[in-house]
Amino acid sequence: MSLRIAVALAATIGAGVLMSGAAQARPDMVGFRGDYSPGTIVVKTNERRLYLVVDPGHAMRYPVGVGKAGKQWAGVTQIDGKYRSPAWSPPAEVRHDKPSIASVIPGGSPHNPMGVAAMTLAGGEYAIHGTNVPNSIGGFVSYGCIRMYNEDISDLYQRVSVGTTVVVSR
Repeated sequence: MSLRIAVALAATIGAGVLMSGAAQARPDMVGFRGDYSPGTIVVKTNERRLYLVVDPGHAMRYPVGVGKAGKQWAGVTQIDGKYRSPAWSPPAEVRHDKPSIASVIPGGSPHNPMGVAAMTLAGGEYAIHGTNVPNSIGGFVSYGCIRMYNEDISDLYQRVSVGTTVVVSR
């Protein structure tokens, strides 16, 4: 096999792997129990899943990355802002751990961890956002934010509004 054919074959296989990863990013409609109003976002940290309650028995389920050990939190809050291609200013805790990080990373930069969209949560410390590291989804990886595949944050972004209740449980 020539080098040119081998490279083309590798590129085709690589594209297939990337496309299959994107296919996994679609939310699942699942049965869901709990005393939540339709439209509520429920993040189950230990499951590393985010649920958007559709009706009393169903929710859309998305895989997420959540806070590392010692960075997790639980509580009830609301979405207080929605942003497409947001710039990111690392919080003090991140700057402390990574002193060489830029003070602002522009939206759209491959170094911006917010991905294609972000929804900030009341209080200003955390957000539900996309990611520039898709293989982190499903892990305990953040400083407390909820990370989603960019395809999923785009889907969720259009389904909810400012004021949406967000419940985070461990």
